[in-house]
Amino acid sequence: MLQITRLTKSFNTGTALEVNAVKAVDFTLESGSFALLLGSNGSGKSTVLNLLAGTISPDDGEIFLNGQSIRKLPEYKRSAFISRIFQDPAMGTSPDLSLIENFRIASLRKKRKGLETGINTAFKKKVEEKLSGLEMQLESRMHQPMRSFSGGQRQAMALLMATFEPPDLLLLDEPAAALDPKAAAVVKNLIAKIIADQKITTLMVTHDLKHCLELGDRIIQMQGGEIIKNISGATKKQLSLPEIYSWF
Repeated sequence: MLQITRLTKSFNTGTALEVNAVKAVDFTLESGSFALLLGSNGSGKSTVLNLLAGTISPDDGEIFLNGQSIRKLPEYKRSAFISRIFQDPAMGTSPDLSLIENFRIASLRKKRKGLETGINTAFKKKVEEKLSGLEMQLESRMHQPMRSFSGGQRQAMALLMATFEPPDLLLLDEPAAALDPKAAAVVKNLIAKIIADQKITTLMVTHDLKHCLELGDRIIQMQGGEIIKNISGATKKQLSLPEIYSWF
């Protein structure tokens, strides 16, 4: 479960350029919930994701994950139980390492880094099984450098790596926005399948309003650093695309 209470963040405080990016935001995501975070540019969406990931620190408020405060934990410690996918596929993978080496690094996220970090037959088989589910014929290309794959392929693999060891919280920052329509559809469907199969608590920023009808069980809309809508259950299921467009 993710609980955020009165989370607050300002930039350039005390100057003429002061921006109150997030203003005492409160919301709760039950374990396994998949929420979509909407809002126009500058509404505070990315700041919320950065606060959850530990990229920046809040000025006030609390962040609880599974009952434990993580507000003071640095980003590198949160990465053991929080996974994040960025809009740019290049940010989720290491371009000079091979496909299998990228997966091996991802698999160690929750483990101590020691002498048992090699790539054995059992590990290769596990990666092959995950890759085969993508139906992209990547199983035979495991020793190619990650830079040789397309953006859609890299983003799909980034999702598999981010959830190879299921995180307590998955943060998705417009994961399909930089992709062509065909690749974006593949990534969207993969997101839905992974979250449904693994029951991962997920918060996804998106500007694609169709996602509101196709994905998730909750919609949170931000404006001016505040939450103005928090919709779930039967109310979300009854939403139409014209109604969601009217919010903007």
